[in-house]
Amino acid sequence: MHPLLFQLHAFLTHHLLTEQPLTRPPKLLLALSGGLDSCVLLHLLAQAQRYLPFELHAMHVHHGLSSNADAWAGFCSQQCQSLNVPLQITHVDIDRTNQHGVEAAARQLRYQALFNYQFGDVIADFVVTAHHQDDQAETMLLQLFRGAGVKGLSCMAASDKTRRLMRPLLNVSRQSLHEYAVQHQIEWCDDESNENTQYERNFIRHEVMPVLESRYQSVKSVLARTASHLAEANTLLDTLAILDARELLLNNSLCLQGLSQLDIPRAKNVLRWWFAQNQLAMPTAEHLTEIIQQLLNAKPDADLSIKLQHLTLKRYQQRAYLCIEYIAEPFDMVWNGEATLTLPNGGQLKFKQVSGAGLALKFGMSKLRITNRGGGERFKPNPLRPTRTLKHLLQEANIPPWQRLHLPLIYWQDTLACVPGIGVAHELQANGGELGLEIVWQDAFTKQDLAI
Repeated sequence: MHPLLFQLHAFLTHHLLTEQPLTRPPKLLLALSGGLDSCVLLHLLAQAQRYLPFELHAMHVHHGLSSNADAWAGFCSQQCQSLNVPLQITHVDIDRTNQHGVEAAARQLRYQALFNYQFGDVIADFVVTAHHQDDQAETMLLQLFRGAGVKGLSCMAASDKTRRLMRPLLNVSRQSLHEYAVQHQIEWCDDESNENTQYERNFIRHEVMPVLESRYQSVKSVLARTASHLAEANTLLDTLAILDARELLLNNSLCLQGLSQLDIPRAKNVLRWWFAQNQLAMPTAEHLTEIIQQLLNAKPDADLSIKLQHLTLKRYQQRAYLCIEYIAEPFDMVWNGEATLTLPNGGQLKFKQVSGAGLALKFGMSKLRITNRGGGERFKPNPLRPTRTLKHLLQEANIPPWQRLHLPLIYWQDTLACVPGIGVAHELQANGGELGLEIVWQDAFTKQDLAI
């Protein structure tokens, strides 16, 4: 067995069969560009199937940026056909005016296509890419020049379970891949754009790295090893953030009083971890400093709203929230006994039969009307307290103003029967051993659960 095949065999055995065993053969999707790296990995994976149980498909993303794009797609098709590997060719249209550049736009669309691919009706367990040691070293320098922190400098992980990504060649040099290709007579395509030093990575590859190698021959492996050390350090920082957030995080909102008791580096670490959990790209160091200053030092009644990609960071009653802003549209629905009812805004109401709580089923709760607030509603969940306006009750329950806008109200006949986060109308409550209907609302924009 060739050393590269042996190494791939060990990698797949550990990550697919030992660390994360499945009840069926794992499904791997190879990102196949037609270049040297992915063609070698295609050849290696096809051979590895003789020794390990996994299903292999490939995808070639046709960006249409080169006059050779059609030829590359045809070449990939031939290579996969010769190795009996199913291939899908996906065309994408790239916005050449993207503010982050053509490279970033192409990468985003490529990964979107890869992660959406399905083996029949099942998504791939892992998308496999041919990133290698040279790529890791270049990424390390790029991140360093951009002023990245520990997380950014840890670069690419060999196995990223959260994103379903595998990079089995990260500790293999491009020279080793080239030698393997020559030895096994593997053909590949050369992308002419790889020579264009207007692109940052190509500038690092063709202008910076040769100068470094002339003085430090092992610079690529050293940089890749440094990235590995920083990845370990980042794991420790994530562990610390999880420990700190344990007492601060509730329903994806963060206690600012507790955050203020941490020193600034630990508070920033918690915010970075929290943002990452919500699929947010890391803000710059200056922006993060500004965010934490506003969260901790703003006046109690300040209307804080900071846009962070697809989410907005808000503050209310000494808690920080990440939510989606949208215009609340009116809706009017009927519940007919379903376990889950999806609302027009994407939120969900979940219904469950319980004992001694919720809406008393003895009244015949066969149909319930679900609508949003119209204003002026009055409600009495506590028999020992007077009827009050719903607005007052929501304020008293510390439900954030933006969440109140799309709060669903549940009516039985013409009576406001229950309000998530507030309770059940006192005269309709199940008591003692009576059967009741428990209703939980999951807000689509904060993923927070509110029970009646």
